[in-house]
Amino acid sequence: MKGIYFDGKSAGYREDLPMPVPAQGESLIRILYAGICNTDREVLRGYRPDFRGIMGHEFVGIVEASSDPVWIGRQVVGELNAGCGHCVYCRTGREKHCPQRRVIGMDGKDGCFGEYMTLATHLLHEVPSGLSMKEALLTEPLAAALEIPAQVHISPDMAVAIVGDGRLAFLAASVLQLQGADVVVIGKHPKKLEQFAGMGRTWMLEEAENTGETFELIVEASGAPSGLELASRLVRRQGMIVLKSTYAGTIHVDMSRLVVNEVTIQGSRCGPFEPALRLLNKGLVKLPPVEFYELKDWEQAFGSKAFKSGLLVGGKEEKRMKEGE
Repeated sequence: MKGIYFDGKSAGYREDLPMPVPAQGESLIRILYAGICNTDREVLRGYRPDFRGIMGHEFVGIVEASSDPVWIGRQVVGELNAGCGHCVYCRTGREKHCPQRRVIGMDGKDGCFGEYMTLATHLLHEVPSGLSMKEALLTEPLAAALEIPAQVHISPDMAVAIVGDGRLAFLAASVLQLQGADVVVIGKHPKKLEQFAGMGRTWMLEEAENTGETFELIVEASGAPSGLELASRLVRRQGMIVLKSTYAGTIHVDMSRLVVNEVTIQGSRCGPFEPALRLLNKGLVKLPPVEFYELKDWEQAFGSKAFKSGLLVGGKEEKRMKEGE
């Protein structure tokens, strides 16, 4: 099987990977498209040094075998975190926090940067018939953006800033502007900031430092350690910072500023898939463009300056199947 394998130090394209075999309660999925997340890039920088296996966690594919036969042949996306099913977190609907959880493409479980992968069947979600597979590829990052309003009450008159101009920041802005909030997006790439037109005001970093404006809520989605430091300077007293970035290494922040100003820090990661699929299917969320590469060209995909890049794993075959119908 073809795939991108991480050996703990570096990743490489291989064509000799073993075909995955679904365990009890799992399904076998043929991957069509896979999305590259900043977290995948951070894995290469040492974010998950103990991980060995096939990378990737954003995917859309077709179920070819399953513990529940009703899933066979369905087009699906899937959640990242497979818990033990028995601990207090799994029993109370918090499987993503299970201490023994396996995370596809990052921790104890092969991911989607390969032709096939297995996943616990209860983590699958069917792609609506009217939604294209390429659009469905953004279900997981959109779900992560939807976790923000799931955790924090956002009133329509709230002053909100998003630190970052990448894909996750884009989806966060898409979700938050639906709440009616006054959104400001802060970034360092003029071309990327152009993508946010109509979703709120956009500032370059220099503007953010000099305007003197502050915010009740700041979503830190820059993917860089400097994002939290900037957010801590722009958040209002008794305001909140929602942390979405994950990266290798540590950060240095003036914690006394956060204590004295009584700032709330809210960690935020994986979110609800079904609402994400509904928003995508209804066309209520603006989608960033995706630039696709062949599996063997994964290094180009990882280095792409496109707003979003992905891997065309089995999508060509899907296209041929449709053209033959």
